[in-house]
Amino acid sequence: MYIGPAFRSLAAGAPNKGDLTLKQNPEVSRYLRRPYQTVSSMNAKRFALASLLSAATLVLLAQPVAAQSTSADLIYELNDKLLYIAIPITLLVEVILIYAVLKFKDNDEPKPTKENRRLEITWTVATALILLFVGVASYGVMADPNVTFTGDETDVEPEEGDVLVQAEAYQWGWTMTYPEENIELDGSGEGPTVVLPEDQDLYFQIDAADVIHGFHVPELGLKMDAIPDQTTFIKTEVEQQGEYQGYCSEYCGLAHSNMYFTIEIVDQDSYDEWVEETAEDNPADDDEGDEDENDEFEDAAE
Repeated sequence: MYIGPAFRSLAAGAPNKGDLTLKQNPEVSRYLRRPYQTVSSMNAKRFALASLLSAATLVLLAQPVAAQSTSADLIYELNDKLLYIAIPITLLVEVILIYAVLKFKDNDEPKPTKENRRLEITWTVATALILLFVGVASYGVMADPNVTFTGDETDVEPEEGDVLVQAEAYQWGWTMTYPEENIELDGSGEGPTVVLPEDQDLYFQIDAADVIHGFHVPELGLKMDAIPDQTTFIKTEVEQQGEYQGYCSEYCGLAHSNMYFTIEIVDQDSYDEWVEETAEDNPADDDEGDEDENDEFEDAAE
């Protein structure tokens, strides 16, 4: 049986257990540590391979969220573009990190990395290109009026079939008003159901009566703070019929959890029928009627 020089020196000198250290007998220590280092290195490589395979599987199996509106479509599309950039960068960084750990984990005398101008210029240019891509892609989405509508009352001019809804938040509910159709909906808890037509430009005028609230419909990609004495607008176009849950996204007091509302998207004919039926019993008309009766009573009293 072959006996290495390290073990022959061990037998000749007959050192005790305390001598088997790196400083006292480094050659013996190197032989004794080799099996452990081999197993540790194999485990690290398996872990790295499993991590990379898991990340690749998640990327391949991830299904994009189906967009329900033009606003959500733009937001999800931007998210996908950014993921196409972020995932390769993440994998590259992880590979380099794991490689460096495995290669230099036993280096007891590390040396500083030499300057490499070509490498520095390369990653500086690559970073600039990535930031340029992200900036251009983000600006194309943020500048779209279906994501960031910067107009005011004079810029909201619904064409035929388009709808404007005034959403006023209060503690703790929502008042939804159709100024063109002379309809007003109110309620707390489950809140009012706002019926709107599909494939039409929809405008929401957001404001608050008391404290700061938040108008949020996640599935449609709509979110805007409702601030007292400040009016903001949201524009979108919903492409699929259905019911979409909305709620207040800013904590506004004790009954904040009751501030729900529902947006129901229907076809144009169903929307026209709903408007006709709802307008027959309209609270706004009743209020105007009460004011007229009060004026007549005051005139008669004079």
